[in-house]
This record gives sequence, C-alpha cells and structure tokens, in this order.
Amino acid sequence: VLFLQIVHILNMTSAKIVSFLLHPEESLHSLQNRIEFETGISTGNQELLLETGICLDPRKPASQCVIDGVRGWDSYMVYLFDKSKTVYDGPFASRSLSDCVNYIVQDSKIQLPIPQLRKVWAEAVHYVIGLKEDYSRLFQGQRAAMLSLLRYNANLIKMKNNMVSASQQLKAKLEFFHQSIRLDLERYSDQMAYGISSEKMLKAWKEMEEKASQCAQAEDIGYLDEQIMALHTEIVELQKSPYARRQGEVMESLEQRAIDLYKQLKTRPPDHAYSDSTDMVKIIVQTVQSQDRVLKELFGHLSKLLGCKQKIIDLLPEIEVALNNIKEADNSVMQMQGKRQREIWHLLKIACTQSSSRSLVSSSLEGTASTPAATWLPQSSSGSTAPHPLSSLAAPEDGENFADVIQENVNYLELFSSILQEVRQEQSSMMVS
Repeated sequence: VLFLQIVHILNMTSAKIVSFLLHPEESLHSLQNRIEFETGISTGNQELLLETGICLDPRKPASQCVIDGVRGWDSYMVYLFDKSKTVYDGPFASRSLSDCVNYIVQDSKIQLPIPQLRKVWAEAVHYVIGLKEDYSRLFQGQRAAMLSLLRYNANLIKMKNNMVSASQQLKAKLEFFHQSIRLDLERYSDQMAYGISSEKMLKAWKEMEEKASQCAQAEDIGYLDEQIMALHTEIVELQKSPYARRQGEVMESLEQRAIDLYKQLKTRPPDHAYSDSTDMVKIIVQTVQSQDRVLKELFGHLSKLLGCKQKIIDLLPEIEVALNNIKEADNSVMQMQGKRQREIWHLLKIACTQSSSRSLVSSSLEGTASTPAATWLPQSSSGSTAPHPLSSLAAPEDGENFADVIQENVNYLELFSSILQEVRQEQSSMMVS
C-alpha cells in the first residue's frame, strides 16, 4: 500500500474531486482516457495544471502528477480545466449534509442529550471545516489558472518584442531602399541623353519602387500592438483585483467559532441534561452563505482569467503570420536591392567597354591619317619635308604603299564592327535580365 501512487484530480467545472490509482509506467494519455470516462471532458479539451500553473507534459508518464516532497504525495492536487469553456457557471452546490446534521438543521430547537449532541456537533464542525477546505482547493485551482495565464502572457510578450523588432528593421530597410532607388532614378535620368538607356530596366526599377511600397504594409502591426496592450492592461487589472486574493477570512472565523462551540459542549458533564443546536445551526447557515458568495466571486474571476488566456491563444497565430509576412517582405527588399546593384554594376561595365572601344577607334584613325601623309610626302636629305615635284608622285613604289594603307584601314573597320557588336549583345542581355 505504501508504494501505491494515487493522483487526485479536482474538476474545476464541477468542483468535484476524482482520484485514480496510477499503474506502473502508465502514460498520461491513458490517464486522460480514464478522466474522460469519469468527467465527460474529452482528452482533447482537457488541461491538467499543477499548483505552479505548469501544464502536464504528454511526453512524460502519468506519475508526474505525484510530486514527492515534505508535504507528502497525498496532499498534492492536479486541476482539471475544460479548454472548450471560458465561462464557468459557478457557484456550485455545497457538499451534502449528513443525516444527523440535517436533522438539527431542519429543527435547531430540538432538545438532544449531551452525549448525542456531542456526536452531532462533531459532524457539524467537520462539515464547516469541509466547506472551508472546498473553497481553499478551488481558490488554489484559480491561482494555478492565474500562473498559467502569466506563463502564456510571458510568451506573448516575447513574441511581441520579436515582432516589433522585426518591424522596425523592415521599416529602416524600406526607408534606405526608397531613398537609394530615388537617387538612382534621378542619376539615371540625368545621363540618359548622353549615356546608356534601357526602357526595360527603367520600368523594372519603377516596379521595384511600387513593390517596396506594398512591402510597407507588412510593417503595419499597430492593430496587433493595440490588442496586446489592451490585453496586458486587462491582465494587470485581474492581478490587482481583490478576488485574486484569498477571500476565506469569514469562513475561517466561522470555523473557529464552531470549534470553540464544540469545545464548550465537551466541557459540560455528561449528565441527563438536554440542549438545542441553535448556535451551531446558525454557524452552519452562515458558512454556507459565505461559501456561496466567495465561490460566486471566485468563478467570476476565474472566467475572466480563462477569457484572457483564450485571447492570448487566439493572438499567437496572428503574431506568427505577421512575423512571417515581415520576414518575406524583408527578403523581398534585400533581393530587389541586390538585383538593382548588380544592374548598376552591369551598366558600369558597358560604359567602360564603350569608352575603351572609342579610345581604340580614335587611336586607329589617327594612325591611318599619318601614314598616307608620310607616303605622299617623301623625306629630304636633311629630314624635313619639302614640296614634291609632280613627276615624283607617279613612282611605282608609291602605288604599292597606298594599297597597303587601304588594307590596314579595312582591318581596323572590321575590328571596330566586332567591338560594336559585342557592346550591343551586352546591352540586350542586360535588358533581358
């Protein structure tokens, strides 16, 4: 018996406790199936929380419900919530009265012998203590729900900070992209008249600017930020609420009064005296009324906690979508920036190629202009040029030199044509890209 493991489950939807004997190495899923059979809550809607607000791990065995410690395994409770419900209809009916206690409640003025009255009042004190303990367990379940809510809220804050950071980075990149592309468009327009022009590339740049403006929609997370801030405010108010703190002072006071009243009865001698139960019944009635009041407040507060938790659960996927949109927009902006820079460097390459080809053509033209002059103007013995007589222009060797010059010019023309063809091919390939 000492090695048996028993788990106590407090169903927060019905305020009833169900206990299960755990089998060795039983899985949590198996335990949840047994809980579904006892409570009617499906395994998919079950949320099992420890006192610390930690949800049970489905990958671990069911024995994680039983915690060894100073308090002992039998004093720990696991709190069961129904995830399909966010509004709990409490308060619930108080625990039922025993027959003898119900007898004196029905007629508090009935006279009973002292020995019999002691037994009845002992059960009455036990009933009052039980009412207080029922509230204490339910309050501990509410506290577990609050701690679970705070864990969800911490995760929400972390995701919100990541979203805000990513949005700010995207905003900065978009501002840089817009400024740089405007400057590029201005400089491109300035050189179109005397430099390189490409209507297809100009159109692509303008489309990039429009696409960047569309990417700016991804950085708009104001609607999510407002919802998160409103939810934070609501959670803070719930933490400050007096219903978030224990409200059982009245019940504890009534419990002490019932114990004192029973002690007074025990001191009376067990003679043939009789007495009624008016005072004890009054304590019982006040305790039941106090429990009804505090349970109504407790379950009202619990419903607000579960409502906030559901809002967080609904917000988390929206934040994930916003983060993915921001990442996609960020990647798109960086790709457009890289593409535009590659096109600028391609333009620079074409401009350098044209410049080198022009210098080559000009140098070749200068060479062809000086060669005929040298052939047509013979050197004098002193090295200076002198007017030639008309008969000297018809020498056979002069005709041969003229033919060589023509052939050289033809070769330069073919080289220049090939250079121009390469430049046109590079321009067409840039327009296609």
